[in-house]
Amino acid sequence: MKLDQKDKDRIVSIVASRYFSEQGWKWIDLNIDVLKIHKAYDDLRDQYAAYPYMSRDWYVSNSATKSIHMCENWEELSELVEFLNAYGHHFDFLVKDSKKSLCIASTDGNLSHEEKTAISAARRSRYNVFVFRVDVPEDIDFELMQIGGGM
Repeated sequence: MKLDQKDKDRIVSIVASRYFSEQGWKWIDLNIDVLKIHKAYDDLRDQYAAYPYMSRDWYVSNSATKSIHMCENWEELSELVEFLNAYGHHFDFLVKDSKKSLCIASTDGNLSHEEKTAISAARRSRYNVFVFRVDVPEDIDFELMQIGGGM
């Protein structure tokens, strides 16, 4: 069976997420969950507006959504959201080990001009950047082992 690019991209995503998990890293798939980061930002902004006697940093560092955005203070979260608004669609994962990183998952490792520009912007914003490349075959073999019958 011939794999199309969408199939290959999904396989790369599965392999990358498993690798991050096995390393014990925190990670979020930006293709699926970037809206959760935006919602967390909006919710924290609304909490602060309703109860301004606590600092914004306190709200961020004590939020239930901290595992999603992985930020320690308001400035860091604001910068992350601003960066994702501008360049987030070029990255596949936000990953945190000792430092926050952005990851492009790829089947070939080739980067477009737009991705290279996004990588430069990420580095200026003090994010580590890496490309996670997986060799995915063009075709995949399968075998139908058993077919159940009717009555």
